[in-house]
Amino acid sequence: MTLTAKIAWDDTVLPFQLDRSDIRGRVARLDGTLDNILSQHNYPAGVEAMVAEMALLTALVGQTIKLRWKLSLQVRGDGPLRLIATDFFAPAEDGVPAQIRAYASYDKDGFDDAADPFAQIGKGYFAILIDQGAGNAPYQGITPIAGGALTACAEAYFAQSEQLPTRFALSYGRSQEPGEGVHWRAGGVMLQHMPKASPQITGEGGSGEEGLLLAEDILNADEGENWNRANTLLDTVEDLELIGPRVAPTDLLVRLFHEESPRVFDAQAVQFGCTCSPAKVRQSLSIYSAKDISHMTTESGIVTADCQFCGAHYEFDPLTLGFEAARPVDDGDGPAS
Repeated sequence: MTLTAKIAWDDTVLPFQLDRSDIRGRVARLDGTLDNILSQHNYPAGVEAMVAEMALLTALVGQTIKLRWKLSLQVRGDGPLRLIATDFFAPAEDGVPAQIRAYASYDKDGFDDAADPFAQIGKGYFAILIDQGAGNAPYQGITPIAGGALTACAEAYFAQSEQLPTRFALSYGRSQEPGEGVHWRAGGVMLQHMPKASPQITGEGGSGEEGLLLAEDILNADEGENWNRANTLLDTVEDLELIGPRVAPTDLLVRLFHEESPRVFDAQAVQFGCTCSPAKVRQSLSIYSAKDISHMTTESGIVTADCQFCGAHYEFDPLTLGFEAARPVDDGDGPAS
């Protein structure tokens, strides 16, 4: 595999379909995108790993949805790792990369970097939120934390909320090649049974943890056989095949699923991107009164705000904020750093 081919597949999501099995899927590779996401923060290694996994899940899930604006994934818990949040912004036009951003909130004193990071989420929920933009009601689906991994949470969500059997195989970590610095790299495969008009739900509730649905609760015998066969093939994938960079996604699909008649579609480029702006900060503060704004004002007479996703720092004249703003907006307000 040439260096040119390697670069061509970095930071892309490749859609595919297994025609024999009635299964669709995605292969994702994140390189510079993941580095840029994590370089905005200074997380402990365990938190970094969880954010990397969530960003990769977001790239895979975001590309499966007919999205006009934004898809968000969130995990909230009552443990030291309180929140992981990601956003996937659909391309504004053909040929433009999709954008991903992510951040985590955690208890710096309570988080134990030597312990299992997923276990430190505690009890909580996994949520997918879809916002198609102005004039469209946002959608939110929630399932409880389950399964011992973020991938298991996502699989449970699709089975329970969408009745779509789904499987993820992911790998991520720090990588270094000769002549290059250490950087983050991630890769993964997503399998999903094609939607059905009338999923076959058996019994009350599912056979999974806390009564969540599993694939066998949804699929009939023939569909279940196809699904199990595809999953058995995916079980043979190796970490280096997922991450690359020497194995092209097309070669990986042929290696794994050549008997399932894989068919690929156009790849989607992805990159780190943040949509924060002075206008959006102002809008978020527009619900506050002048008295509320005064409590946010620093001793130096300004109101500051930092973007949790990209770290951009904003400074504002307090008299231009809130629904009782006494001065017109200063167009010079913007990221101070």
